[in-house]
Amino acid sequence: MDNVHILTYDHSQIGSEAAKAAYFYRKDSALNTTALTQQLQRSLDLVTLLDTFAQFIAPYAKFSGLQLHSSLGVNEMTKTHSANVANRFDIEVEGEHLGQLVYLSNVAFTNKLSAQLKQWHKILAYPLRNALTYNRVLRLATRDPLTGLNNRSDFNVNMDKKLEACRRKHRPFSLMLLDLDHFKQVNDNFGHQAGDETLQEFAAILRICLRGTDTAFRFGGDEFAVLIDDKQFETNVVIAKRIINAVKNSAIMSQYGVTCSIGFTLARAKDTNMELFERADKALYQAKFNGRDSYQGALLETLSVRDLNTHKDSQKPVKNAKIS
Repeated sequence: MDNVHILTYDHSQIGSEAAKAAYFYRKDSALNTTALTQQLQRSLDLVTLLDTFAQFIAPYAKFSGLQLHSSLGVNEMTKTHSANVANRFDIEVEGEHLGQLVYLSNVAFTNKLSAQLKQWHKILAYPLRNALTYNRVLRLATRDPLTGLNNRSDFNVNMDKKLEACRRKHRPFSLMLLDLDHFKQVNDNFGHQAGDETLQEFAAILRICLRGTDTAFRFGGDEFAVLIDDKQFETNVVIAKRIINAVKNSAIMSQYGVTCSIGFTLARAKDTNMELFERADKALYQAKFNGRDSYQGALLETLSVRDLNTHKDSQKPVKNAKIS
């Protein structure tokens, strides 16, 4: 595939802010489309594809972020920053609409730049379709079919990755375990359809209460977990309170008399999977022991577990209890 030569503007002729944001930079420059094609064929990871494509075209267009909006949600290149204008381009392959590429810029792109980008998008389209297909299949294999949350197998993979990052890059994270109180009585008294409705409602609550950097998992039955990408132990408290309050305010959960117990802990670099899980599980057990409808944090200091305002009665503050 031949290189594509680009019509460029002389810097001395650029007077408006729009031109500064959307002109081609260099005279007599050419995008090496052969190298771009080869690089794009090396990965099925959507973020990697966006990073690769952005790196190749960055010398020719000024933008602060590149996003892909598709049926899998929003993926974006690394270090994307917000901007005033979203320049949108539909991406299609053989009549199949893959989604939209969105360039974040201070001003709208010029017609000449937009026309050139559309030509380069043809190079990206086929690797993008392959990556989307692969990720859809992968999602089916790693998702719980009832709730749509990630499953236990995916949890194990993500836990390993986060522990490795914790050891090598000193990036602490938290593990939160959640269990629905009185869930068995829902199936016994109202039937399994009501039980499924309760689980789906709780999954929806988790999606609302968690941040974009956190990931929720369903292990099976009424057992759930969340990996929280945050080094602050107090963040767990904020999220736990949010979840418990949302459960209390849910008409479905209240109808069936279901509440939630939560245990959490912060990961250490020396932790194994088993040690981290056991510490969070111990905190969850203590929350159950305290009367359910509460949360408990397992600290990393000399005290193995410390009660952090258990929330048994939202009208009455509960004193911290030290548990050895």
